[in-house]
Amino acid sequence: MEGVASNPLPLITLSLPLKGILFCLFVTFIVSYVRRSRLRLPPQPNRLPIIGNLFQLTDRRWLYSRDCKERFGEVMYLDVLGKPIIIFNSLESASEMMEHRASNSSGRPRLIVASEIILGGLAMSLMDHGELWRRMRRAAHEALTKVAVQHYHPIQTKEATILVSALLADPENREQHIQRTAASAIMSITYDYPTLASGLDKVVQDMDRSLHWAARAAAGISLVEFFPWMIHIPQRFAKWKRDALKQAAERSEMLLRLFNRVKIDLVSVGVRPSFSASLIEHQDRNRLSEREMAFLAGTIGGGLETTSTTLMWWTLAMVAFPEAQRRAQAELDAVVGRARLPTYADAPRLPYVRAIIREVLRWRPPLRLGLPHTVAEDDWYEGMFIPKGATCMANIWHCNRDRSVFGDDADEFKPGRHLGENGELLPGPKDTNQEGHVSFGFGRRVCVGRHLANDSLFIHTARILWAATLKCGRDENGEELPPDTSAFVEMGVISRPPPFDCVIAPRFPEVQPILVEERESFGD
Repeated sequence: MEGVASNPLPLITLSLPLKGILFCLFVTFIVSYVRRSRLRLPPQPNRLPIIGNLFQLTDRRWLYSRDCKERFGEVMYLDVLGKPIIIFNSLESASEMMEHRASNSSGRPRLIVASEIILGGLAMSLMDHGELWRRMRRAAHEALTKVAVQHYHPIQTKEATILVSALLADPENREQHIQRTAASAIMSITYDYPTLASGLDKVVQDMDRSLHWAARAAAGISLVEFFPWMIHIPQRFAKWKRDALKQAAERSEMLLRLFNRVKIDLVSVGVRPSFSASLIEHQDRNRLSEREMAFLAGTIGGGLETTSTTLMWWTLAMVAFPEAQRRAQAELDAVVGRARLPTYADAPRLPYVRAIIREVLRWRPPLRLGLPHTVAEDDWYEGMFIPKGATCMANIWHCNRDRSVFGDDADEFKPGRHLGENGELLPGPKDTNQEGHVSFGFGRRVCVGRHLANDSLFIHTARILWAATLKCGRDENGEELPPDTSAFVEMGVISRPPPFDCVIAPRFPEVQPILVEERESFGD
């Protein structure tokens, strides 16, 4: 018609790279769909075309709900952009696959951002099992056996005493104090580093920033993990790549600087106990290069996040469950008395204090979803197919709450579950490595620093409970402000408690002078 413009609909044009991405998504979806239709895979939540169960994996709160396990059972299958992920929701299934079949399930999936870029491919905890991993693991295990870590008791005892004093003097900044003591202990144990004066110390900030980046990247949500070809995208077009390379350079410089400091001190000062010194002393036997030793020493730094996070959850538990705090303090009074601070020698006679630590690690594991494993060959579990190359993850949250193992009250905080009829500490249920929980992982991938962590948690909690009473904060009307025991703050793979009010006060008048005398004995 005259006067009417003919405007055809605009064509939607796609760039070549975007077409390639869409084509890859389509192919992976079709391959995954066909493979699933032919085999009996574990139960799977409803999935979306192409992206599969991506949203279920990214919104992990759903994975920790009781409804998740009840609906999908002990083993659950997720398809994320065509990548098979198996979640083990029970202690029995996770132990069977990752402990008893460790020869087939001890690998690590490829983590391009965290492991390959930021950590230079030299992070033992994220490295696939192979010759280098075995040499690193052997070196770390020898330096961190239950007997070997006793060399570090003086460091941990000193840091616990400093933490108690700081909490009593400035309870409002307790998280900063906890972060400082965890970082200071790790630095002293790993590098024979002087005691850190503050949580604002540059070393603490550098370590915290580095570990925070690595923890976020280890969650493995970046698209490059699903489309490895994206690693070849030039930096100028990929902010994620620029950020990761910057973190890699900073971390490498920090680890090499700290490690070289130990080497210099060994010549000028002589051998003093530290993890790095042990690596240098046995370098020929372990067959590790200087760079490999420096990065292996940096792996121990991961204990900063898990130890500090556990102490934060422990603080919340003591405030939320004052009856547990009172029972532990009664035990300390009966065994230690009030004329001195508790020591490691008291540990065998303090079963309830140790049971509290076990229960905190069971009740609120720092990593609610364990680090990923991979299976080397096709496998089966209870008639369900576990495909070769699948990423397998233990749902630590559900494993630690398995009612068939821990009883119908598994969701509750009850330290007494770890004690026998006569009050003795029990060895722990089957498949928990005598820990009473599986928060340290499974099989060949169990945390190599677990003895160091347990010792640190014992002396810190024993000394805090001996010296201080922890109570709920109060509002302007004097009403108690109990902490929310169900809330979490996700920080990559780590789960911390949200901020809460807490009042910390000396238990009796002699606390302060005894602490002063103890600190003077350290020569501070």
